[in-house]
Amino acid sequence: MAKCDEGYICQICGEDVSRISDSVLYLQYVVGWISVEVLHSHPESHIRCQPSLAQFIETSEFSPPVVIDGAFDRRQLDPQFAAARTLLLTQGFLRLLEIERHRPQLTVPEYPLESIRNSN
Repeated sequence: MAKCDEGYICQICGEDVSRISDSVLYLQYVVGWISVEVLHSHPESHIRCQPSLAQFIETSEFSPPVVIDGAFDRRQLDPQFAAARTLLLTQGFLRLLEIERHRPQLTVPEYPLESIRNSN
C-alpha cells in the first residue's frame, strides 16, 4: 500500500492492494521487519499472494487458512520457529484489522504492534 496510502499494485497478481489488511508491506511493517523509512520503496503484494508468509496467520478473520506443501510448508519447519512465526504474523494481521477500523485516528508510526513500538 504505502505511497500516501493510495495503494500499490501487487507484484504477483497485478491487482490493486486496496486494503491495509491485505498488504504484505504493512504486515511486515507492523511486525517490525521493515522500517517506516522504506515503506514507499519496497514492493507490495497481497498477503494471500505470498502463501509462504500467509500460512502463518491463524485466525477466523483470515479464512480460509493458507496451507502449502513442500520445503516451505510450516509443518515441515522447526516447531518452535513455526509457533513463534505464527504468533507474530497472526498478531500482525489482527493489528492490520484494528488499523483498518481506526485508521483516521492513527498515524503511520503508531501502526506497529505495541511490543515493536516499545522496543524502539
